[in-house]
Amino acid sequence: MFTTNLPWIDISIIIVYIVGITWWGLKNAKNKNSNDYFLAGRSINWIVVGLSLFSASISTSALIGHSGSTYQYGLVIFNYNLISIFVMIFFAWIFLPVYIKSGVFTMPEFLERRFDHRSKFYFSAIAIIGGIFMDVSSILYGSAMIFKIIFPELDIQVIVIIAALIVASYTIPGGLNSVIKTEVIQALILIIGSVMLAAIARQNVGGWDVLKQRFHDSVYLHLVRSSGDIAIPWPALFLALPILGFYFWGNNQQLVQRVLSAKSVDHGRKGVLLTGLLTLLTLYFIFIPAMQAAVAFPNTNPVDGIYPKMVTSWMPNIFLGIMLAVMISALTASLSATLNSVSTLFTMDFYRKMDKRANSKKLVRVGQLCSTIVLIIGVLWAPQIQKFGTLINYYNELLSYIGPPIVAAFMLGLFWKRANATGIFYGLLSTFVMAAFMFFYGKEHLILSVQNPEAPLHWLYLAPINFVFVSLVMVVVSLLTTPPPAEKIEGYVITKQFFIEEAKSHKSIKFYADFRVWAVALFILCFLVMLLYW
Repeated sequence: MFTTNLPWIDISIIIVYIVGITWWGLKNAKNKNSNDYFLAGRSINWIVVGLSLFSASISTSALIGHSGSTYQYGLVIFNYNLISIFVMIFFAWIFLPVYIKSGVFTMPEFLERRFDHRSKFYFSAIAIIGGIFMDVSSILYGSAMIFKIIFPELDIQVIVIIAALIVASYTIPGGLNSVIKTEVIQALILIIGSVMLAAIARQNVGGWDVLKQRFHDSVYLHLVRSSGDIAIPWPALFLALPILGFYFWGNNQQLVQRVLSAKSVDHGRKGVLLTGLLTLLTLYFIFIPAMQAAVAFPNTNPVDGIYPKMVTSWMPNIFLGIMLAVMISALTASLSATLNSVSTLFTMDFYRKMDKRANSKKLVRVGQLCSTIVLIIGVLWAPQIQKFGTLINYYNELLSYIGPPIVAAFMLGLFWKRANATGIFYGLLSTFVMAAFMFFYGKEHLILSVQNPEAPLHWLYLAPINFVFVSLVMVVVSLLTTPPPAEKIEGYVITKQFFIEEAKSHKSIKFYADFRVWAVALFILCFLVMLLYW
């Protein structure tokens, strides 16, 4: 049952890593009160915020799912990351200061302050459900592919239990501070190991010239494809990916929670921009190596197995153990991040309302119990994901239903004073109408274009359709009902005065320390990459 083909030195490296990261997480535990447990005492600097965000975002779906999809479809899959960087810049510049200054623990709590408790509870419930069935379960499912390299005869259910126990050992007792401090180590290991794999891929296969020679007559090497592309049609770059990206980076409790833990707005902003830079570099140590694998290992099936195949085929002994530790890093970082965020949502948005006399220590205990229950549900559901096709499609198609209504609520709430609680709540509920329509009627019956009426609607277009539909409901109902009171607007709606105060606050800052300079530089880099691989 526990037989393995790995050399003992690689097994030893993996064991040392698991023991070491667990010890480090417990050593950095902060659980004396709710502020420590859920937001690490709001004391994290920008480098730690950036590395933690990057580590949490480079989950199993990135290493396994993105590599597999890139192997199958080509460079176009990098658009998920590239468009997300533009979203990060916008988020850091506009949304982040409002979030941090509000002093909230969770994103749903922000909706409550801007609107009312109905929107908050809706978002919390959706985020918890999504956290369990999208994040925890998909991460555990992806872990099966990693651990099957080590123990090929292990059953998938046994594998997800092992992965769950590793992460639970330090996440549940230690809280967000444990998660963030372990994520910094995991991010460094992930970057070093991935760069090492990219270098070996280049040595074994060759560089960009080899890819051009092999795929010169196809769209495989291009970021922008036709409107009928099966992977990412070009209109989706502007209509769909920004919506999905904003939910992931601007509304997702798992990631925004790290920004809320920053010691200041400036540290939060610079941390997000550091994450954006590291995300841009994934082009060279995740996506292009997957394309090189398409040259070295054609016809690999399933495609989600290409990243493990690259590791086991290319990495020599000792380095193989390090690389497997890298993959486990991605697993444990993203899983621990999700557990902490879901427990924060339940404890701070639900339980604290039910038990108003609960002290800080009791809230911590409830959060720990919630993490345990979420992990158990995720373990039970994870094996079912193999019935849904590829990991990346499973995750993103579900996100197309969950994300757009929340993005619409935040966009209207932050930029439109007239948006009120009733309009937003009924708009959020209306997404079930769209979901029911798609489920019973089927998106394959919707016409994508007049020129090609038989072409089925690409699943990415679900996001903008859902966003527009929900936004219209929110606007119409808000206009037909009572305007929001002044206390629901002041400090929660972005006005002209916000930009005036922003400009004044940066007058005395030296140019090299000004986050706006960093943001513009990152924007230019992304634009150049888009032009280079157009």
